[in-house]
Amino acid sequence: MTGLPDTLADFGPAQLAAVVIAGYLVVGEPFVGHVLHRRFEHRMRADGGARRSFYRRLLVLEWGLAALVAVVFLASPDVDAGQLGLRWPQAWPGLLTTAACLLLLAFVVVSTRALRAGALAAAVPARPRPGDGRHSEPPVPSTVALLPRTAPERRLFALVGVTAGVCEEWLYRGFFLAVVAALAPGLPTGVLVVVAAVAFGLAHAYQGVSGVLTTGVLGGVLAALYLQTGSLLLPVLLHAVIDLRFLLVPATALPAVRAAR
Repeated sequence: MTGLPDTLADFGPAQLAAVVIAGYLVVGEPFVGHVLHRRFEHRMRADGGARRSFYRRLLVLEWGLAALVAVVFLASPDVDAGQLGLRWPQAWPGLLTTAACLLLLAFVVVSTRALRAGALAAAVPARPRPGDGRHSEPPVPSTVALLPRTAPERRLFALVGVTAGVCEEWLYRGFFLAVVAALAPGLPTGVLVVVAAVAFGLAHAYQGVSGVLTTGVLGGVLAALYLQTGSLLLPVLLHAVIDLRFLLVPATALPAVRAAR
């Protein structure tokens, strides 16, 4: 397992800030995600620029948090870069973790093919309008409505995908697990993986129960990959690939989302 801080004292004068930010990632981030998505849904009913606005908000939020954690790291005299995963991989992941990563990559390939074939559009069938038997456009889940349709949206979404890979791994694997290990020294790797999975799943509570479970599993696999290799490099790359696969899905394969008139 990667070397993690031994005690909270390693964070020196940044101890309180480290704990507060770690607490925010577990408690505050689910609330902020919920608010951002409700605002997106409201704006989506009013104009077509909601996606770009949402992408920009995400970029500011994630890079802002990442920069704040970088300040905490720089103010922590006894925490080195390697203890937060900022180094080349130190070892190969275990057999189980490798198998889980290969399954994730297989999921990326299969799901991308299904999405390109219109699986999302087919999952949102038209509903009959009351009284006339005709079909109306049903509401599209906000997580699906967030996927890019236009060229400008795709460019911004590419930045969001890379940002998620870099910032979320830095926040939820590198920093968060370092604080957890410092607060509870001696925790087994398996417990740290579960803690990371729960925290990451809760951060995506706006996606509903299925979203929490899916992202929780993803967070656990990425945490195991990080802890066994001692580096954030592979988790960052895998995370970015999973998010960026949506760029391969043409707008025609997505359900239509129209602003209300």
